[in-house]
Amino acid sequence: MRLSALRSVFAAVALGLLVASCGYNTIPTLEEQAKAKWSEVQNQYQRRNDLITNLVETVKGAANFEKGTLEAVVNARAKATSIQITPGDLSDPAKLKQFQDAQNQLSGALGRLIAVSENYPDLKANQNFLALQSQIEGTENRIAVARRDYIASVQQFNTSLRTFPTVLWAKTFFAGTKPMAEFTADEGASKPPQVKF
Repeated sequence: MRLSALRSVFAAVALGLLVASCGYNTIPTLEEQAKAKWSEVQNQYQRRNDLITNLVETVKGAANFEKGTLEAVVNARAKATSIQITPGDLSDPAKLKQFQDAQNQLSGALGRLIAVSENYPDLKANQNFLALQSQIEGTENRIAVARRDYIASVQQFNTSLRTFPTVLWAKTFFAGTKPMAEFTADEGASKPPQVKF
């Protein structure tokens, strides 16, 4: 009796080690890592949105600043914040594209705001404006890094769904798990910019 109990324990331990070493935990682990990377992307976009409110208020103080430019930033920010992506939506490329397009529109509006501000010497000398401009530029870099990290994490997760031995688990226990969508390049990103002098 004692020997059979020992064999059962040994068999359970061996089975546990076999399951642990063959990739069963890989799929959920990589999925959670990708979701965490997505949270960081959203965190950086939220940081930018918070800074935009302060930037717009600072720019409003500049006399005769172009209202159309400010309205474009405010409207783009409203649209960008209205589109939310949950971790469950990460496998839907259309939703991610919609989110990405709204964020790109906001980036474009911000770029125009910064460019137009060059025509306002008082604004260019405003310390609040300069600090906010610098923080937004830094945040844009953080967004790029967060997106890069998310793309790498999604690539690793998606690859695990198609490679051996985790494909065995993906087809059986995780059959409902779908690949996650990645960010795509903006239209025209592959074309070199036109430089005119």
